[in-house]
Amino acid sequence: MKLSYLLTLFLTVFVSMIFAQTKLIEKVTKNGDELVIPYEKYQLENGLTLVIHEDHSDPLVHVDVTYHVGSAREELNKSGFAHFFEHMMFQGSENVADEEHFKFVTESGGTLNGTTNRDRTNYFETVPSNQLERMLWLESDRMGFLLDAVTQKKFEVQRSTVKNEKQQNYDNRPYGPFSENNVRALYPYGHPYSWLTIGLLKDLDRANVNDLKNFFLRWYGPNNAVLTIGGDLNPQEVVAMVEKYFGSIPRGEKVENMKLDPVTLDANRYISYHDKNIRFPALIITYPTVPRFHADEAPLDCLAEIIGSGKSSYFYRKFVKTQKAIQASVSNPASELAGELTMFVLPFPGNSLADMEADVMNALEDFEMNGVADKDIEKFKAKYESRTINGLATVSGKVSQLANFQTFTGNANFIQKDLDRYLKVTKEDVIRVYNQYIKGKYAVVQSVLAKADGVPAKPNDFTAIVEGKNPFPITDYSGLTYNKAKDTFDRSINPAAGKAAAVKVPDFWRTDEANGLKVIGMKSSEIPTVSVQITINGGHKLEAHDPSKSGVAALTASMLNESTKNYSAQEIAVELEKLGSRIGVNAGATSTSVNMRSLVKNLDATLKLLEEKLFNPKFSEEDFSRVKKQQLEGVKAQQKQPVTIADNVYSRLLYGDNHIMSVPSSGIEETVNNISLDDVKDFYAKYYSPSVSEVVIVGDIDEATIMSKIGFLKNWKAKKVDMPKLVTKNNLGKTKLYLVDKKKAPQSEIRIGYMTDMPYDATGDYYKSYLANYTLGGAFNSRINLNLREDKGYTYGARSYFSSGDDPGPYTARAGVRANVTDSAVYEFMKEITKFNKEGITKEELSFMKNSIGQRDARAYEAPWQKAGFLGRIVHYDLDKNFVDKQNEIVENITTEEVNRLTKKNIQVDNMNIIVVGDKESLKPKLLRLGYEIIDVDEKGNIIKDDTMIKSGK
Repeated sequence: MKLSYLLTLFLTVFVSMIFAQTKLIEKVTKNGDELVIPYEKYQLENGLTLVIHEDHSDPLVHVDVTYHVGSAREELNKSGFAHFFEHMMFQGSENVADEEHFKFVTESGGTLNGTTNRDRTNYFETVPSNQLERMLWLESDRMGFLLDAVTQKKFEVQRSTVKNEKQQNYDNRPYGPFSENNVRALYPYGHPYSWLTIGLLKDLDRANVNDLKNFFLRWYGPNNAVLTIGGDLNPQEVVAMVEKYFGSIPRGEKVENMKLDPVTLDANRYISYHDKNIRFPALIITYPTVPRFHADEAPLDCLAEIIGSGKSSYFYRKFVKTQKAIQASVSNPASELAGELTMFVLPFPGNSLADMEADVMNALEDFEMNGVADKDIEKFKAKYESRTINGLATVSGKVSQLANFQTFTGNANFIQKDLDRYLKVTKEDVIRVYNQYIKGKYAVVQSVLAKADGVPAKPNDFTAIVEGKNPFPITDYSGLTYNKAKDTFDRSINPAAGKAAAVKVPDFWRTDEANGLKVIGMKSSEIPTVSVQITINGGHKLEAHDPSKSGVAALTASMLNESTKNYSAQEIAVELEKLGSRIGVNAGATSTSVNMRSLVKNLDATLKLLEEKLFNPKFSEEDFSRVKKQQLEGVKAQQKQPVTIADNVYSRLLYGDNHIMSVPSSGIEETVNNISLDDVKDFYAKYYSPSVSEVVIVGDIDEATIMSKIGFLKNWKAKKVDMPKLVTKNNLGKTKLYLVDKKKAPQSEIRIGYMTDMPYDATGDYYKSYLANYTLGGAFNSRINLNLREDKGYTYGARSYFSSGDDPGPYTARAGVRANVTDSAVYEFMKEITKFNKEGITKEELSFMKNSIGQRDARAYEAPWQKAGFLGRIVHYDLDKNFVDKQNEIVENITTEEVNRLTKKNIQVDNMNIIVVGDKESLKPKLLRLGYEIIDVDEKGNIIKDDTMIKSGK
C-alpha cells in the first residue's frame, strides 16, 4: 500500500492574507486501507504547532493542547509543579472567571480534563462541533493570559486538592506508596524521574506562587506546545480561528530536548515498607531499561508479554496456576528518558517473599532454557495490531495519537512506523534484549509487607540519598518576564456558538429469537472490529434463592474463563492472543456479562472460541480449587481497603441483612466457603439461559452477516429461570452516622445516602430526579464538588447520584477527604443537600443543566462502547426507539417547580445513612459535635458497643 503525501516541509505557503505568517508544513491523506490518520500540519509564527484532522463521522470536535513539559522539567525540592499547574490551569484566566472553564465546557454539552506525566502535560475537550471557537478561546486564554489570575487563595486551595489526590491515590490506596519508593531507589539522587509526577508533599508545602509562575513562564509558551484539533470541521476555518486566538501570544523561552545517560545499578537494591491497607504482601522487581521509541523498546515489551502477561506466560504458570500467588505480571513502561521492566508478584499469605524471589529467578531460567517460540511472536504482534486499530475508534483517540507522536517524535504521521517496529520484532531480538538488560543485571527489589513484623525478600540494604548538591543540570529561572499578547479584538467576549449540527440517533436493528434471546445490533464502520456483548440477567440477584452460597454467580463466571472440554485455559488463551481477540466473563449484582471483541478478519475464529467458552466449560476440580481460593482471598483483602470497606458497609446498612444486595457480589467469607463445584455446575445449569439473555452487537458488519454466524446462540436451549422478586424497605426514620475505625488513616471515606423507591426509567421520575441532582452533585461544577473540592480543598472529588436498575436503588453522596477535615466535610455535605432540598434549584442552575444535558447527544454515540451501552439500555428496558427524543423534550420543558418537587420527594435529607471510614480516635470527638447518633461498626458492618461486637447475622 502506498502512502500518499503532499509534503512541503518547511515551505512557506501563504494560505490567505488573514494568516499570512502561518506555514503549512505538510498534508497527509489516506488511500485505501493503509494505516494512517489524515491531517494537515501548520506552524504559527510564535512556534505553535497546529495539527488538524478532518472527520465528519460525528458532529463533534476534540481539542488537545499538549505542552512538552512534565515532572522531568522539575528540580530537587521543587517537585510536583507540572501537575500542580495542571490544576491551576482550570482555575480561571484573565478573561475566564474562576470555575468557568468547567462550566463553559459542560454547559456546551462537552467533557474535558487534563493529565500530567513525566514528560508532558495535556488539556483536552470533546464538544459538539459548533462549540469549537469557544474551546479555542478558552485554551488560548490560559496559554497567554493566565498569570494575573493566579492568586494566593487559588494557590492554597489547589495545593490542598493536590494533597488530597496524593493521599487518595497513593497514601491511602493499597500498594500506593510502592511507586514513590521504587523511583527513589531506581534513579540517582536528583534525577528528574526520582520523584513521582504528583511530587513530594514537603516540596508542595514550601512552594510559593512566584515559584509556580516562573515555572509557567519557562515551559508553557506556544513554541513548546502542540495544538491538535480533530472532528467535524473545516481546516481553513480552523487555521483562521487558531491564528486569531493563539497567533498574538508571544513566543516563550527556547526549549531544548533533555538527554540523560542511561540508569545503571552496581548491585541489587533491597528495600521494603509496611502497608496496612493490604492482605497480600508484594514482591516488585524493577530493572532499568530503555526510553520510549528506542530500538529495543518493542522487543522488551514482547519479552514482558512472554514472561508475565496472560495465562500462557511463565509467571502465570509459575505463580497463579500453582496457587502460590493471586496475581503475577511483568510490564515494560517506557518514558522519554528511561524505561523500567517491572515484575510484580502478590503471593498468598503464608508464602515467603524470599521464596517468591527465588521462583522469579527460576521462571527466568525456564525462559532461557525454552527460548522464544514462533507462537509467542505471533501472539504479541496480533495483540499490538489489535490494540493500535482499537485506538482509532474515536476522534479523541486519533487526536491523542497525533498529538503524542508530534510531541515526542516531531512526526504526527508516525502510527504506521510505530506499528512496524512491533511487527518487525524477531525471536532473536527478544533473546538479545533479555541478555542485554535482564540476565545477570541488577534491579531494585522491593518488598511490600502486609504485617508490621513481616519478612522482606532480603533485609534492606539500600537507603536513597535525600539531600546534598544536585548532580543534574538545573534551569535558570531568573529574568523571566510576563509578556501578554496584544490583540485587535475584544478577548473578554465569550464567542457565540455556531449553528448546532443535527444529532441523529444511529440506526439499529433488533430481533427476538424463538428461544427468548433478544438481539440488537448496529453497524459501525469506523474501524474493522466487531464486539459482541451477551448479558445473562440475574447474576448475584439469583443468589437470593440461597444466600448461604452468595458469591456463586461470580465464581461460576470465573470458571467460564478457565478450561473447556476441548481446550485447557492456557490453550484457549493462546488461540485468542494469536487472533488479537478478547473474551471475558464476569458477574455483577444483576447479571453475568460475556464480552467478546475481535478484528473483522478474525471474527469467525473468535466466535468459535466464544461458543466453546460459553457452552463447553470443563468445570474441573483443579480450576475450581484455584479460582475459589482467589475469590476467597479477594474477599478477605477487601476488609483492608478503605474504599471497599465504605462501599460494603454502606450497602449492608442500605439493604438490611435479609436482602441479598447487603452482601457483595463476590460474597463474604462464610458464603464463599460454602460453595462447592457442584453448586457452580448447578448455577450454570439453572440460570444460564437465552430466556433471560440479551445480545448486543456493534461493529463493521451487517445484520444478515452476523446473524448467519451466531447460530449457536439461536440454538441455545431455553429453560425457565425463576427471577427473585426483591423487596427493599427504608426503615431508617432518622439520619445516623456509622463509624468504621481505620487506624491512622491519612484520609477518610464518606458515604451518605438512603434507599429510594424508584427503579430505573428512561422518561419518568427516575430520569427527572437525575436531572434534579445534576447541579447538586452530578456535574463537576455541582454545588457539592465546588464546595468540598474547589472552595475548601477537602477532597480530590465529591459527587452524588441515583443508581437504580430493575429494582429500586439508593441515592448516594460520596468522597474521600483529608482525615483532619472529616467532620467538616460531613457537615458541608449535609449542608448542601439540606439547602438544595429546602431552597431548590436556581434559574441559572436550571439553565446550566438544560444546556449541558441537552447538547451532549453529539458525543453520545461515537465510540463502539457508547453504542453498545445505548443499545443495551434499549433492549433491556424495552425502550421505544424515540426515547432519546422524549428525554430531550423533558430536559427542554422541565421547570424549577418540578425539579424542586422531585428533590423534596427523592433526596430525603432527614433519612440518611452516613458512613465514615477513618481513624476513630481522632475523628469521633469531632463527629459527635455534629449532633448525629454515632454507631461504631467493624469493617464488615457488625455493630460494636462498648468495644464488644454485637452479632447480627453475618
